[in-house]
Amino acid sequence: MTTPHDPHLATPTGKPRARAVGLKYRGTPGVHNAITDVPGLEVGYLTLIEEESVRTGVTAIHPRGKDNPGDPVAAGYHSQNGNGEMTGVSWIEESGTCQGPIAITNTHAVGIAHAGIIAWMNSDHADLTDVWLLPVAAETWDGYLNDVNGHHVNEEHVIQALRNASTGQPDEGSTGGGTGMNCYQFKGGNGTASRLVSYAGTTYTVGVFLQANFGRRDELTLNGVYLGEELMDDNPMRDAFTAPQGAGSVIAVVATDGPFLPHQCKALARRVTAGLARTGTSGSHFSGDLFLALSTANPGGFTVGGPVRTSDDARYDRLTFIPWGKIDPFYTAVVQATEEAVANALIANEDMTGRDGHRSPALPRHRLTEILARAHR
Repeated sequence: MTTPHDPHLATPTGKPRARAVGLKYRGTPGVHNAITDVPGLEVGYLTLIEEESVRTGVTAIHPRGKDNPGDPVAAGYHSQNGNGEMTGVSWIEESGTCQGPIAITNTHAVGIAHAGIIAWMNSDHADLTDVWLLPVAAETWDGYLNDVNGHHVNEEHVIQALRNASTGQPDEGSTGGGTGMNCYQFKGGNGTASRLVSYAGTTYTVGVFLQANFGRRDELTLNGVYLGEELMDDNPMRDAFTAPQGAGSVIAVVATDGPFLPHQCKALARRVTAGLARTGTSGSHFSGDLFLALSTANPGGFTVGGPVRTSDDARYDRLTFIPWGKIDPFYTAVVQATEEAVANALIANEDMTGRDGHRSPALPRHRLTEILARAHR
């Protein structure tokens, strides 16, 4: 007799999540406790693990699903530290909107991810590509484990990730763009979580997805328990990494079906910083910490209607939004989901060896359980 899969405790591939090792988090998660709990949103991966030196991949996020990339969403961007890249943010800052899919990969493949989105749009949605596209492609650096200069990610990989996307529970840890990433000098990668928020008789979802590649070992804190000193051993990155400890990056995507204005989305993106801080990081100067928040509400509200040729073509658009004074529970949801997503990225992992024999150890789950038990006593 098989045990039914509990998405709150394990990934679809059976890897444990944070709650499986006794970590506890406030708030009410959605069905999958993942960003895909936001209705219609899809996540897809393409993972590249080849020979000894390729440990990388691509993550794709479709805010309204891969069949509906032409309807822009309200969006806001925040840079906690700008030592990284997220394309398309100039237009997001200007218009308050984001259109089409989002791709996340390694630092030296961000241009390929950008081009791959355009190639996918030309192939699968040619009716939308007769004008310019300004895709969102973001990155973190996986050069400790991956041959980052080898140009192993190509446009076809990006297209496959975009086509692989689904509304199901995403895998976590070392998969997709997060394959070669490290977090707090343990094996890192992808993490996600969600929270439900009720407002005016409607329940909305706030989901967070992270590509986690940040933090020094001595900073790590989970559930308010400082772990840095007890877990300082077995840290190969401390001596092999050429950049200062804590260098890396983190890309966060916050998504909600709650109705928000673009500036409110920007405020949601800023709250990622508080969720990360709960896990210990102070934010390194050498870390690109870039966050995008979007609202899938108000479908059609930002669609470009074409040039106005006569007075009969003129119209007014209208948006529904939650008042600023009622936004605090959604801020809380972002902070809670961000904190748990980091823990999920760490827990859903195993040791990985890659380029030049570099090894990244997984967070030792059995020791974590013992430390938490002592702390709770």
